[in-house]
Amino acid sequence: MHNFDADIRKVPDYPKKGILFYDITSLISNPSALRAVKELMVETYRGKEIAKIVAIESRGFLFAPLLADALQIPLVLARKKGKLPNKTFREEYTLEYGTDSIEIQEIDLKEKGNILVIDDLIATGGTLKAVINLIEKNSPAKVTDIFAVIGLPFLKYETVLKGIRVKTLVNYDTE
Repeated sequence: MHNFDADIRKVPDYPKKGILFYDITSLISNPSALRAVKELMVETYRGKEIAKIVAIESRGFLFAPLLADALQIPLVLARKKGKLPNKTFREEYTLEYGTDSIEIQEIDLKEKGNILVIDDLIATGGTLKAVINLIEKNSPAKVTDIFAVIGLPFLKYETVLKGIRVKTLVNYDTE
């Protein structure tokens, strides 16, 4: 089993004092670590009934295409407002310092099926919950699974993501 924790750089006091930032750039710059992430995702989701993979901007874009290609599953992008060219569905959500919104193109959410959502890190689960709401309010699809490299369970994301299978490779249980 690969030691993903060793591949994640910890940066204290970034982006502000008192925050410990988990930097995945050290993981993605290591070919064997990135390959290990891909292999674990493939092992976890091969044979599962996943109709589409939704990648969350921007770091989810680094991992989702690896799995989509390996399993030949369509990839859908969840992006910040105004970044997609066609008609979109939008969901606004609250951040600690304001609000943001996420969009998915309407043409990508027409079919039924199980959806796997991929991001790099799960903190409070707010962005993921916004993506889930966006998908399930605007399409016949259902989000059944979430994958992230890093989980911060001390922020209680499991209460926000109740009823969805969540897979993380590394969990950090303290602030």
